[in-house]
Amino acid sequence: MSDDRRHRRKPTPGEFEDPLSNYDPVSYEDDLERSLAEDPATEIESRPFVAISANTSIRDAIAEMDEKNIAAMVITQNDIPVGILSERDILTRVAHRFSDIADEPVSRVMTADPVCICETDSPARALNLMSVGSFRHMPVVDVDGKLTGVIGARRITAYLQKHFGEITRV
Repeated sequence: MSDDRRHRRKPTPGEFEDPLSNYDPVSYEDDLERSLAEDPATEIESRPFVAISANTSIRDAIAEMDEKNIAAMVITQNDIPVGILSERDILTRVAHRFSDIADEPVSRVMTADPVCICETDSPARALNLMSVGSFRHMPVVDVDGKLTGVIGARRITAYLQKHFGEITRV
């Protein structure tokens, strides 16, 4: 406890005391811990990203993912995420019946209503949401809910490496 707090007069009953007047700032072990807690999620690179409409065909979506070498794309309506299509979705919902549904809209196989992270949320919140939700990609939105990026496993690895160098591969 700081000396200032020990020698401060206690307020009389009914007297207002500012709850932040006795606030001790958080102390972090290192820059990574500080960044995880205090920086915005935009510290994790979230661009470039690919967004498509819900009526794009499954065939075209897969072709674009292959062409751009990406593992997920966000489905938007008026720039607001309404779904996400990942490699996992393609393997579990498309691969076994591709010839039957290739020309159907991607809305039939996307993961609807994806969990999103706000640009102003912390990197720790992004990591927590992805871990608890067991997904590898998450849309990033602004305060109006409009898509501004996508966070994925590779980008999280790059963020971590920025703070403490090369991560040893297992």
